[in-house]
Amino acid sequence: MADTWRDEEQYWRDNFNTRPYARGSNYDTLSGGYRYGYEAADRYPGQAWDEIEQDLERDWDTYPHRGRGTWQQVKDAVRDAWDRVTGRTTAHNR
Repeated sequence: MADTWRDEEQYWRDNFNTRPYARGSNYDTLSGGYRYGYEAADRYPGQAWDEIEQDLERDWDTYPHRGRGTWQQVKDAVRDAWDRVTGRTTAHNR
């Protein structure tokens, strides 16, 4: 994990298009989701994705960096970034 969002963002800019869920999307649509997942890992330390997903979905519309993406459009990006920061991997981000 990068020390700052700026460093982490560069990773996602360079790699988002390798993710299966990114087909048909552009970075601008997904970028807020990546940042949200990155920040969520710090806000919910030690918790499992299943424990936090509903909170993240509920709060997405008030997240200041969400951009234009809806929760449905970005939820896999949020999970992918969260998995990367927490050191977890799932089938959707391999």
